[in-house]
Amino acid sequence: MTGAAAGRRVQVPSKVWLGAALFALILAVLPFVLGMVGQGWVRTLNFALLYVMLALGLNIVVGFAGLLDLGYIAFYAVGAYAWALLASPHFGLHLPFWVVLPAGVLLAAIAGALLGAPTLKLRGDYLAIVTLGFGEIVRIFINNLDAPVNITNGPQGINRIDTFKVGSFAFGRTQELFGIRITGPEKYYYLLLLLTVLIVVMCVRLQNSRIGRAWEAVREDEVAAKAMGINTRNVKLLAFAMGASFGGVAGALFASMQGFVSPESFSLTESILVLCMVVLGGMGHIPGAILGALILSVFPEMLRALVIPLQQTLFGGVVLDPDGIRMLMFGFALILIMIFRPAGLWPSAVRRRELNTRKGGQA
Repeated sequence: MTGAAAGRRVQVPSKVWLGAALFALILAVLPFVLGMVGQGWVRTLNFALLYVMLALGLNIVVGFAGLLDLGYIAFYAVGAYAWALLASPHFGLHLPFWVVLPAGVLLAAIAGALLGAPTLKLRGDYLAIVTLGFGEIVRIFINNLDAPVNITNGPQGINRIDTFKVGSFAFGRTQELFGIRITGPEKYYYLLLLLTVLIVVMCVRLQNSRIGRAWEAVREDEVAAKAMGINTRNVKLLAFAMGASFGGVAGALFASMQGFVSPESFSLTESILVLCMVVLGGMGHIPGAILGALILSVFPEMLRALVIPLQQTLFGGVVLDPDGIRMLMFGFALILIMIFRPAGLWPSAVRRRELNTRKGGQA
């Protein structure tokens, strides 16, 4: 490549910029459009963005590094309780977000490293069982840490948690700066959208970096990666810590948005749901993980809105269990997608080539 060719910049087509501008405009007006239908849909959209953060974090562990993690929701809990303990009347602390949020991220990353350290030599089902146990241990630990010293308030949870606000900490009190205080689902939507975009940019940069290529090498063949000089131990620990830190961000924002946290919000079902998002969208593919998170967080709520009117029409006002029917339809749709799209709805180019190679070999 000549110097002139190397110096030329790649021209981005105008259609790409136009499409990006149109997409940004849709995202900007989306909460107002949904607000006309009902505030519940704006909150559903906020939770969808939280699940996008969780799916992107788990995608680093499962998709990039190939480490099956069934206890990922534990890092979500660590971030949530870090915010709840440092910004609520429970301990009389009302620290600002620029203290609480980094603390939650740091504690979640440390928890991820602590989980990764004893599991470095485990793969597949064994790793899944250990991570599953870790997630349950964290939930049970939080549930019972109310005696002899009340730290987490046990199953009753912590309420009256401070919302996200810009302030300065002085003499044990939080003072607002410039009057910026995030309240209401619409304001939280823009905050969550901003942090989601930052996490997406970080994931893209990580995937295209030396660390991302090392994760992919470990995922494909750990022995070969070690023979090439990759420190597989540090690479795995970094994957656990980096993925956990994104879970910590989502947990902290969940606590501030809800104003209440309890151990029931961090059950095994939530871990499996986030894993389904990554698998459904396409493991190792950032747009696929985002798509899976949006579908599995919004689609069940759409089914909830359709099930009761449908029952009243078909059964003459006899209303069956709406949650059971919703989960039945949701599970049936998930099975169909996994049968006809085993690589996910939006698999990566590498995964697509692998499937085509296997089909060609079988033919």
